[in-house]
Amino acid sequence: MYWFESTGTGDDTPEFTLAEIMEMENFYKELGEKSLSWEFCRELAITFSGSTHRTGKSAIKGEQVQDWFQDKQRKLAAKFALGEVVAPSDATLTKNAPDNFSLLSLKELADSRKRKSAAEILQKPKGERVAELSELIFEALSSKDCAWYDVGAFLNYRVLSSGELEARVRFAGFRNVEDEWVNVRRAVRERSIPLEPSECHRVKAGDLVLCFRESDDNALYCDAYILEVQRLMHEVTDCSCIFVVRYALDNVEPTHYYTKCQST
Repeated sequence: MYWFESTGTGDDTPEFTLAEIMEMENFYKELGEKSLSWEFCRELAITFSGSTHRTGKSAIKGEQVQDWFQDKQRKLAAKFALGEVVAPSDATLTKNAPDNFSLLSLKELADSRKRKSAAEILQKPKGERVAELSELIFEALSSKDCAWYDVGAFLNYRVLSSGELEARVRFAGFRNVEDEWVNVRRAVRERSIPLEPSECHRVKAGDLVLCFRESDDNALYCDAYILEVQRLMHEVTDCSCIFVVRYALDNVEPTHYYTKCQST
């Protein structure tokens, strides 16, 4: 369950999930003032309320979604008036850091596994929308060891003075003493996909992958870039190809076999 308590203090403040907040953020970036229309807000509220994550929780109303967008618009207008909002330079954007961040749309494994935007999901029948939203599983980057861990739960959220959203996460399999605040845009993403032996041909030089990194002190899952692939003949059930990678954190360049890599 990806739930957290809202930081609002009023009794009427709706408890949006982290995924719902990021969806609304993404829609506002894409649609602007069009996201304030009543029909759009009502449809979005129906989608949120139908999610299995809201079982036993109060449903979201169209008015609450519309209020969220209106509040977002007021806050941005105030920042523009104070000269606090600066448009990002194209030079700061890379293919691995998209400006339209969404928990529903982050990475591609290959052409046959194209990412789906929130808009595409909402165009589907309600049953299919709920199924896709409820199946999302996330991983988060720990600031303690710069490794990625599966998220067990989103506990809370906060908005910094810079406008960036942070979430307090509990890592799967860890106790509450290991809970961390993480930056949602930079340190939360949909869980990486394990690489099957028959899919090694999809991995190319330059791809970002998650690798199992072992040392005398620990064993962690860390981001790495593919430098070279030595492709060898093998059965579809057992890959013997060799991947030379460079870890994003410290530029170490070890060699890995397919069993220790996952697509991010």
